[in-house]
Amino acid sequence: MKRLLSSFFIAFSMYSKIPMPKTDWSKENMKYSMCFFPLIGAVIGGVLAAFFCVVPPGGREHALFTAVLVLIPVLITGGIHLDGLLDTADALSSYKPMEQKLEILKDSHAGAFAIIVGICYFVLTFGVYSEITIRTLPVIALGFILSRAFSGLAIVSFRLAKNTGLAATFSDMAVKKTVRIVMIIYILLTAAAMIMVSPAYGATGSAAALLVFAYYRHMSYRKFGGITGDLAGFFLQICELAVALAVTCVSFIL
Repeated sequence: MKRLLSSFFIAFSMYSKIPMPKTDWSKENMKYSMCFFPLIGAVIGGVLAAFFCVVPPGGREHALFTAVLVLIPVLITGGIHLDGLLDTADALSSYKPMEQKLEILKDSHAGAFAIIVGICYFVLTFGVYSEITIRTLPVIALGFILSRAFSGLAIVSFRLAKNTGLAATFSDMAVKKTVRIVMIIYILLTAAAMIMVSPAYGATGSAAALLVFAYYRHMSYRKFGGITGDLAGFFLQICELAVALAVTCVSFIL
């Protein structure tokens, strides 16, 4: 039990800004840390849903309300996954050989394409979140769990582009078979919950996450030779937005 608690603390300390007790980041304590990664998505989805519900319907029409919705995931995670989105945007836009793309991922400077993609990402997110309704809210909130479950599955299943970095560290430390099973259970249960809440929205959101997951593997292998921590962040941000966008588009039809 103590080891599981340590794994829980490490997962939340690494991937969120939620204060956690100091923990020794030993191999033993990190074995199951990825198993708790999707729970950060549960916190994000829960806070987002709670904020939506406490604000009166009239207040949801204001731009400030939508801005807060957009910033909730960033405030909880500290923007760690956004860093991966921006670095990957620079690397993909360079059209350079694989080795140089991997070097760009490690560069701490933000290039022009990172800034452009970052602006476009938040503009589109703002537009999508401004269309959230009480009917689409539960599915979009659950999407934060689903995206992290897929990300955790990739960490222990996909080929790594290099033997160093955040993705390699968590992959090497993890008990891969156990983490893989736990992530699949998360995916199945979360997708089932989304579909139970709304068959149309849930199926659409789940399908969107699966398509982004397939694209993530294809793009990472082809462009980088495998996944890295930055690519994992890129996937997570795109997957979250894709789920919300797909659900919102379906809501316009139904």
